Amino acid sequence: MIRLASARHGLFSRHQWAMAERPFLTTFTHRLFSSSRANTNQAPCITTTALHHRPTVFNQVNRQISTSQEVTAATEQLQDEVIACRNLGTCQLTLNRASKMNALSFNMLRAITPELTAWEKSDLAKNIIVKSEPGAAFCAGGDVKVVFAYGRDGDYEKAAQFFREQYQMDHIISTLDTPYIALIDGVTMGGGVGLSAHAAFRVATENTVFAMPETRIGFFPDVGGSFFLPRLDGQLGIYLGLTGKRLKAVDVFYAGIATHYVSSANLPVLESQLAELETSSHDDVNDVIEEFSSEMHRESPYSLGGDIRAAIDRCFKYNTMEEIIDAVQKEQDANPGWAKETLKSLNTMSPTSLKVALRSLRRGADLTIAQCFQMEFHLLQKFLRGHDVYEGVHKTMVARGQPMAWQPPTVDQVDDQSILADYFDAPSPESLAMVSPKDFTDYPHRHYALPSEDDIRKVVTGEAADVGNFAMTRDEIIDYLVRARNGKQGVKEKVAEVLSRKTKIMEHQGGHTLKWIY
Repeated sequence: MIRLASARHGLFSRHQWAMAERPFLTTFTHRLFSSSRANTNQAPCITTTALHHRPTVFNQVNRQISTSQEVTAATEQLQDEVIACRNLGTCQLTLNRASKMNALSFNMLRAITPELTAWEKSDLAKNIIVKSEPGAAFCAGGDVKVVFAYGRDGDYEKAAQFFREQYQMDHIISTLDTPYIALIDGVTMGGGVGLSAHAAFRVATENTVFAMPETRIGFFPDVGGSFFLPRLDGQLGIYLGLTGKRLKAVDVFYAGIATHYVSSANLPVLESQLAELETSSHDDVNDVIEEFSSEMHRESPYSLGGDIRAAIDRCFKYNTMEEIIDAVQKEQDANPGWAKETLKSLNTMSPTSLKVALRSLRRGADLTIAQCFQMEFHLLQKFLRGHDVYEGVHKTMVARGQPMAWQPPTVDQVDDQSILADYFDAPSPESLAMVSPKDFTDYPHRHYALPSEDDIRKVVTGEAADVGNFAMTRDEIIDYLVRARNGKQGVKEKVAEVLSRKTKIMEHQGGHTLKWIY
């Protein structure tokens, strides 16, 4: 039984809460949860938390608000920042801090986490949707200006507490048994990536803009970035994590960051269909989303495919920043536009951040997801006591346009052994305990996304199940993978791009087959 806190009577059941909340579902509340979906077929969403009259329930690992005045102030702010409601079988979280591009605050974390843990245990919750009110952003990150102000003032413990709660929330999302769907219809960066990248279902639209730009502000790719970035195809995740490259619309889908690509105009109807599901089956959720998926032959081709993707793998395969930069410089004849853009990005970033980020991404490839969050929590405590993150946040958020004064100022002045000793080997004051006991080394629901490059390789080489020992033609490989993904949109286009880049044709008496190029 789910138990929720009562300000007057301690603990009582979800059913008792539901009965107590009915008088508070006023006309205002109804308008609050239905106005954004007017003129659609979507049923109104009914609030699951009576923010007017009861305090937020914090997870036991988080700090409790101690006074009734603080509770009142926090719940009033929460009402503006996060809307939690239920529509039939869907439990829904709507980010509603548009003036800050839905940047995550302490209050937002403390609103979201208890809802997730309660819904995970409820038989009424068939699926969970996280989305934002219509606007430019899904979630543009964490409220770094506020959080790092704590560290700048010497309150490292409070700054670290924000990241503790954020990483715990992100880990809960990654381990949910209830299908979790992130509708990333807008700018998705930093903390927004943590809310979405670990979801079983990640729906991109034509409005989606994805990036991990942390090295630009003197930080490193966190929120589980050390786990999901190294698990993207080839060296793509390393490239995205170091350069902060922005991906838009269909590129987010082809890169494997999103599992589906749906027109934003279809999202209200998609939400209505998901709400009508009577089971918590991931397969059923996938089938519904696929019904609304855009036909990829009508979309633009993958901008990081072909020669650009080959250059990314060639340049970002190295384990030192010096080697990577040198490799990118050598690409200026073959891919001048890409090389110039990439060098400009790398030269803009904090040299210390680049070296810490590269090492964390390489390590993360061999760690579990919980271990990655724990490593990131360890690293952020080092950054809180450093220089570059405060320089980066100030020059990005306050003194915009002023040149960065990184310390040290260039990559060759950052000693690799010092990075290892100071950031990775030296102990940190605090450690991170996960709320959920679950852990894994690869995402359990990755088969709902496009096939990875490694999935395609196994079909070409005959390692995949049911392929057999016979070499296959290009068309046979594409047909096999389309069938294996039940006709999923985008499979044909992605497989064709990978085969053109990673295989060569082998002519023989019976025709021709493909051989994988390592």
